[in-house]
Amino acid sequence: MSIGDAFSRYVARYPAAATLLYAAIVSTLAVVSWIALSDLYDRHVTLAAATDMLARIEGHGKTSSTGSPPGAASGTPFLEGPTVTVAGAALQQRVTDAVTKLGGSVLSSQVDLQGAQAKEGFVTLTTSCEVDQPALQRLLYELESGMPFLFVDQLDVQAAQPGAGREESRMRLLLSISGQWQRAN
Repeated sequence: MSIGDAFSRYVARYPAAATLLYAAIVSTLAVVSWIALSDLYDRHVTLAAATDMLARIEGHGKTSSTGSPPGAASGTPFLEGPTVTVAGAALQQRVTDAVTKLGGSVLSSQVDLQGAQAKEGFVTLTTSCEVDQPALQRLLYELESGMPFLFVDQLDVQAAQPGAGREESRMRLLLSISGQWQRAN
């Protein structure tokens, strides 16, 4: 007598046991399928979150036709000009544009072409300007994130007087900004 014959006789003798065994097998297969699908869904959610984070880290993962991420600074990392004076004027223009773009005003500026860093090829600009408090962080970002590379060497901030009018509520800044000069070809 084989095991198959014994099982067939048992099932024929107790049909309720056969139904119960069938229901247990189907239930087990359903639970295993549900666990597998749940695991696949969790992996999909984890992959989507990791892909989203990677896209944010890489600057949204899209590249322009030049192969650089959108919003990335383009141009040369050096101040360019046939002479150091022209490079200083370009630096002054860049800083003035950044301040006025954010609603501020430049009070005075001075280009230092003979300073201690000038021997290393750096041009330094000292600027006195006024900006609103919320614009200060955007101004610093604007200056340091673009091309050419600029460095804020000194930042002195005089806070606005409380209760003053609109023009008097601006912060006064004294910025010392430098960039490396490279003779334009």
